Amino acid sequence: MTDPSDKTTHFGNREVPESEKAGLVHGVFSSVAGRYDLMNDLMSGGIHRLWKDAMMDWLAPRPSQRLLDVAGGTGDIAFRFLKRARGGSAVVCDMTEAMLVEGRKRAEAARLADSLDWVVGDAMSLPFPDRSFDVYTISFGIRNVTRIADALSEAFRVLRPGGRLMVLEFSQLPVPGMQWLYDRYSYNVIPTMGKVVTGDRDSYQYLVESIRKFPDQESFAAMIRAAGFEQVSYRNLTMGVAALHSGWKI
Repeated sequence: MTDPSDKTTHFGNREVPESEKAGLVHGVFSSVAGRYDLMNDLMSGGIHRLWKDAMMDWLAPRPSQRLLDVAGGTGDIAFRFLKRARGGSAVVCDMTEAMLVEGRKRAEAARLADSLDWVVGDAMSLPFPDRSFDVYTISFGIRNVTRIADALSEAFRVLRPGGRLMVLEFSQLPVPGMQWLYDRYSYNVIPTMGKVVTGDRDSYQYLVESIRKFPDQESFAAMIRAAGFEQVSYRNLTMGVAALHSGWKI
């Protein structure tokens, strides 16, 4: 019988014990928290903002809905949701407290304080009761989870019947030549940019490597279905640089 403690997973291109990955990811985001939003703008040329707006367009928040945004970091998704869901509420959950601290500093956080909570928590073991939320979102975070299937199961658990899962994540370009060009940019430019802006090359090297380790669009859609979600579909953004996945708890 295999000892569960012997299980390994990837941390970028490294193979590490499962028990160590969460701590390593926590170290990455604690290191980059102060410049995280700036680096997102620089790395994507601001396109991540359009992707997040596209996420809200497809989600179409309704009045009084309750959102759980996991790996929500500095609040980008929660802020967008609350601006559209009249009378709604949101919880930003992230395992890295330094990211939540940065989010609370933003002007939107003060304006939306009455309908917004910030909670330190693990995507694989959420600190919320069953059937607590109408919407579950996770953006550029699920690829960092040690066991993705566990996170999807937790998403299913905390959603109410009729609730919706939506995942925004970097993905795979369907055209090999375009993927090659994107990889050259990612591996050669982004870590160097991270070093200049944050003083931390290694964290951005990991983030680039983690993108390549994440399942392609169809494989990830199959994982969502396996967690119990129905009507699963996805949309490519910027030719597949990122993808939006949607599923419903029926």
